[in-house]
Amino acid sequence: MKNIIITGASSGIGKAISECLRENNLFLTSRRKLNIDNYFSYDLSNIENCEKLIMQADNFFNSKIDVLINCAGQYIYNPIEKMTYVDINYLTNLNFLSPYILSKLAIPIMKKNNWGRIINIGSISAMVGEANATLYSATKSALSGLTRALALEVAQNNITVNQINPGWVETPLSDALNYEEKQEVIDVTPQKRFIQPYEIAELCKYLITDNAKGLTGQNINLCAGLSIGC
Repeated sequence: MKNIIITGASSGIGKAISECLRENNLFLTSRRKLNIDNYFSYDLSNIENCEKLIMQADNFFNSKIDVLINCAGQYIYNPIEKMTYVDINYLTNLNFLSPYILSKLAIPIMKKNNWGRIINIGSISAMVGEANATLYSATKSALSGLTRALALEVAQNNITVNQINPGWVETPLSDALNYEEKQEVIDVTPQKRFIQPYEIAELCKYLITDNAKGLTGQNINLCAGLSIGC
């Protein structure tokens, strides 16, 4: 049983991960406020909340944080000229700076215990780019760079850092697409389907085991073949 922080845990991918890992000790967070004992509300677009989150989790787990899963994130689809400075600050803070700072604060605790796992939930847009989602692609690409560099930095501390890059996932975000938009996604995806949230959750479950201790600094494209062409 491990002590696990999961951000963005109230819906979609984060919720699926929390359900898959429910046999562990979980510290669940998102902006949404839920009346659950192990659930804590933090808006991570305000990076000052990162330190408060780790301090509360450290106290909750009695100074033993084993796993950090950075799942909180947001997607904005807009041509670059229409992106506002508010959008830029919001997405950069939420998609990149908050995982960076949470990792910075969790790493000393993991080093002290000589064991740790960090999993960043990225996007296939970090690998292939996406028109009209330049900032989203950029922040997820930055997260990918963090994953590789940090994995090197902590490799000798029995800590692994990996990133999962989903393609189109069947979540409330994809539910908002109309029929034509969904069909377009299916047409360009080699497996002709959406990824299911449980697939990402099961991969997280594997990555936190000792069986995955040799897997670090990797970007794993869980995208139904989207990264290799159509």
